[in-house]
Amino acid sequence: MNIIFDFGNVLVRWEPERVFLPYFDGNEAKYWFFWRHVCDATFRNRIDAGEDSHLVISQQKERYPEFSEAIEMYMSRWEDSLPGEMPGMYQLLQELKANPTYSIYGLTNWSMETFPQARAKFPVLQLIDRYVVSGDIGDVKPHPRIFHTLLDRYELTPDDCTFIDDNPDNVEGAKKLGIHGILFQGAEPLRKELGLI
Repeated sequence: MNIIFDFGNVLVRWEPERVFLPYFDGNEAKYWFFWRHVCDATFRNRIDAGEDSHLVISQQKERYPEFSEAIEMYMSRWEDSLPGEMPGMYQLLQELKANPTYSIYGLTNWSMETFPQARAKFPVLQLIDRYVVSGDIGDVKPHPRIFHTLLDRYELTPDDCTFIDDNPDNVEGAKKLGIHGILFQGAEPLRKELGLI
């Protein structure tokens, strides 16, 4: 069985609120406005898809000058939004790697400006040496192209693959291509889904 892991909030905790909530003095309404309308999915996806972050940030600061400092923090303090590995996932990947029944892969939306440093920092990411990073190919999940890139690069058949992600849209994107999808809800529920318990 080929198991494909997302990275953020599946293998490594990604908690941008750790950076931005204190900046907004704990005001959740301000934080959510910023996250949904300023540092929004389109902004984040452009960076994850490989666009130059300095250009993307500069353009966003022109649109929202009142948030200039916070917009800069998205990249300048990205490491502070990654407080550690997801509980139990290092051990789970070790077990899967030791079992010849399984082959593990990675598929992540991540900027190549920061991914190499993150991989060097977190041992769980180093357990996966066959992966596709969105910033390397210029496309992000759930677009079919990023899934096809992984399948083609490693000569995988969709119905022999299981994809694990914390984002329902990405799981559905995988399912549309014939890949079995699992919505990640923690290491122990995943063990049950994979039949390891």
